[in-house]
Amino acid sequence: MTRSVLQQQAAQIYARLCAVYGVPAWRMPLPALDELVSTILSQNTNDRNRDIAFARLQQAFGSWEAVRDANVEQVIEAIRPAGLANQKGPRIQAVLRQITDEVGRLDLSLLQDMTVEEARAWLMRFQGVGPKTAAIVLLFSLGKPDFPVDTHIYRVSGRLGLRPPEMTVEQAHAHLAGLFAPESYGPAHLNLIRLGREVCTARKPLCSICPVNDLCAFYGGLSKTS
Repeated sequence: MTRSVLQQQAAQIYARLCAVYGVPAWRMPLPALDELVSTILSQNTNDRNRDIAFARLQQAFGSWEAVRDANVEQVIEAIRPAGLANQKGPRIQAVLRQITDEVGRLDLSLLQDMTVEEARAWLMRFQGVGPKTAAIVLLFSLGKPDFPVDTHIYRVSGRLGLRPPEMTVEQAHAHLAGLFAPESYGPAHLNLIRLGREVCTARKPLCSICPVNDLCAFYGGLSKTS
């Protein structure tokens, strides 16, 4: 399908999901540095475990400077509920140290004056910060138009036929950003995730009750992308 046809399909899907689920808002927006740490914690875990680990980290240390300078074992213990703590603890400290070295302090306000492309590239230089993590920080903390793609969105967009089956997750960020209107990125991201969690599940998707099944290539037999 042409890009214009895909854009029309994306607009229809967006409108339908908003009619069914409403226009959702991101949880209370966090400062960019807080969101960066929170999103690193969220990798390979659920929202509840991420929030528990984030709260424990804040309670245990009180500042990101203290987290940066702490004994790594203390950081690992604080974030254990998020899983993969032995990886995430050193990774968070390394990011905080690199920001300090480059900026002179723990402050990401410099990203506000960058273009989306510049800010994304700046964040993705850090180990453990991929396009999804960068896009979440840019979109939800800084209000910059970027489209985060997680596992659910990647699966759902493939089934709906919004992306080619061979497209990688990394490529899907820019591709889907080109299909949805920039002002719809936040609600589209959240509603597609909800659809993926509740209906378009990895195993045994509930196609018959899907609110967009008439717009879906997978359900219509036009594609077997999963």
